[in-house]
Amino acid sequence: MDIPPLLLALDLVGVFFFAISGNLLAARKNIDITGGLVLGLLAGLGGGLVRDVLLGVTPLALAEPVYLVPPFLAAAVVYLVGPHLHRVRLLIVGFDAGGLGLFCTFGTVRALDHGMPVASALLLGVITATGGGLMRDVVANEIPAVFNGSDLYVIPATTGAALTVLAVSTEVWGSSDIWGPVVAVAIPTFAFAFRMVAWQLQWHVPAPMRGWSFRGVDFRLRRGRSVFGRPGPDEWVPGEEDDDEVDERDDDVGRRSGRSPRPRR
Repeated sequence: MDIPPLLLALDLVGVFFFAISGNLLAARKNIDITGGLVLGLLAGLGGGLVRDVLLGVTPLALAEPVYLVPPFLAAAVVYLVGPHLHRVRLLIVGFDAGGLGLFCTFGTVRALDHGMPVASALLLGVITATGGGLMRDVVANEIPAVFNGSDLYVIPATTGAALTVLAVSTEVWGSSDIWGPVVAVAIPTFAFAFRMVAWQLQWHVPAPMRGWSFRGVDFRLRRGRSVFGRPGPDEWVPGEEDDDEVDERDDDVGRRSGRSPRPRR
């Protein structure tokens, strides 16, 4: 397939970064080198496979054998250098952020090259950036970073994809676009920095509802109740107290005031 050398190089580096993150995660969970290779393949190639299938073209990972080199190289690097790595969690996040920045750019450009509308190209860029990490985390029995509310993940990928769309489609000083080698490196770098700063400072998006989450709800609210059904006669309703709670509260007040507890009904 005819891919510009710069884009091919950026894509292969992104595959390597994601594959490193997969192998580091395997090492952190005491998975052997074969499992690390599998996680590296999923992380490095998964997002691109999903993107190309949606585009209706032969996936690059299958059409270009060179795409299989970075995952194997990443497995070898982690196997040889792993004993000297101490802050594995930081490295996992760092390499994952590097792959995120590179893939959101390359995925968006590839979608635009295949005639996708801007909105579709933006979506495919985000899928390319997050799909492999999602597969890696699910297989490794980790909460996917996409669903982790403690920091930002999809937003840096979306920002990088949006900047790529603007760079490719915006006319500046009579030129058809501002896309070039400098911009092709600057956008992934910005997305990487955005992701790492958000992770370090623990920026997060709002909860599903303002000031509310299931963590703060008493377990009785969920006991035996349907999400959409009305509470039955034996189910607890917020704001209502049952008889046992009223009796216990009255007995406690009576003991503090010197009165004997009143008999139970």
